[in-house]
Amino acid sequence: MPLMLNSTLHGRKVEFKPIHEGEVRMYHCGPTVYDYAHIGNFRAFVFSDLLRRYFEYRGYKVKQVMNITDVGHLTTDADEGEDKILVAMRREGLKDPWEVARFYEEKFFEDLDTLDIRRAHHYPRATEMVPEMLECTKKLLEKGNAYEVNGSVYFDVDTFPEYGKLSGNDVARLRAGARLELNPDKRHPYDFALWKQDPSHIMKWDSPWGEGFPGWHLECSVMGTKFLGQPFDIHTGGEDNTFPHHECEIAQAEAAYDKPFVNYWLHVRHLLVDGEKMSKSRGNFYTLRDLLDQGYDRKAIRYQLMVSYYGVNQNFTMDGIGAARRSIDRLNQCIRRLKDMRGEVDNPDFGPLMETARNEFDREMEDDLNVTGAMGKVFEFVTSINKLELSLSQATEALNFFREINGILGVLELSDVEVPEEIMEIIQRREVVRRAKNWAESDKLRDELKELGWAVEDTSTGPVAKRLTHPID
Repeated sequence: MPLMLNSTLHGRKVEFKPIHEGEVRMYHCGPTVYDYAHIGNFRAFVFSDLLRRYFEYRGYKVKQVMNITDVGHLTTDADEGEDKILVAMRREGLKDPWEVARFYEEKFFEDLDTLDIRRAHHYPRATEMVPEMLECTKKLLEKGNAYEVNGSVYFDVDTFPEYGKLSGNDVARLRAGARLELNPDKRHPYDFALWKQDPSHIMKWDSPWGEGFPGWHLECSVMGTKFLGQPFDIHTGGEDNTFPHHECEIAQAEAAYDKPFVNYWLHVRHLLVDGEKMSKSRGNFYTLRDLLDQGYDRKAIRYQLMVSYYGVNQNFTMDGIGAARRSIDRLNQCIRRLKDMRGEVDNPDFGPLMETARNEFDREMEDDLNVTGAMGKVFEFVTSINKLELSLSQATEALNFFREINGILGVLELSDVEVPEEIMEIIQRREVVRRAKNWAESDKLRDELKELGWAVEDTSTGPVAKRLTHPID
């Protein structure tokens, strides 16, 4: 069955057809490393991981790129305002913006590992791609798609007739009254910066137009093309990046190289907390670390972020994390029961149930990665086989099914790794202090386990040990 994706560029579900048979090349908008990523950010990052894992489940060879924005992302998300990293530098009393960027980049990778998000194949930093950005800017100037004023270079949107094909914000609509900044250097208020001249900006590079720094939109166009070629298959990001960021990416790349930039655009809808937009003033703004500090389980957080269909807003709640943990526990209980089965006679009811579960899981996932529907089918299967006694071979087949889908989910306990006695002793000590609500000592023992290469997860049926493995592909 074909995979159908709800591509923003097409405005509907369309069949996915890779550029190269058996290969998928995809780019994901990564973090601006000026603070800890919040759970809304991680909804998009978990989706990018789900997408990659699903393609690998289907047998594709995947090449995945996620950028690190460490310069050029201004506080307005447009051409005016301060660089977010410089704002963070002052906030934390530091003198070096690179120190800020590297610190939060490291924390971002730690958070990826916490949520078992597989590492992309490339994480290019914007600051390391400035020469390529300068070359693209020169090309756009030579072709008449850009102009220089007072050391800054702007893209002339009027030279790209297809501007707006992603978001619907074409030039006619922008002229008709969309909110636009006023900048006397621009020919048109909807033009955008490729290169910015700003004497107050600390992070600067030499250019043919004087010292400056790259525009945020330019960074992603250049990094995507550099590592994936043009066109490449899929670009993802949060829906708030559709305009102007992704619209401008398309304009730059296609004007520069006279060919399509990306074939499919997938946008993750907003994450709400308790039905409202996240806001520090409302007290409902959470980083991943905030939730972990409150004792919530990392796999339950991953599952809740993942199991809601990406094409609709998600309402994230603390009760939802608890429900996610119970769902995982139910699956793991079924897995443990299957591991204990040693029957010699096949159960005639098993085959049709297994075939239906596989087919229906695949059908739901092929419908724009409808993981909500897919997991509904998995739980129907769990309910059915929990009533059956199976032979060893049938139990093994069911376990293999769970292993296969866990390649997508990344939340189940399927390892048969033996836990060393010293690790079990620490886990048991931690369980005692945890039940006594001595959270400080519990966290200390969790950290001790981590240093020894192990994690412990608190489930409704007791603590579960897992060896820590976070390979970089």
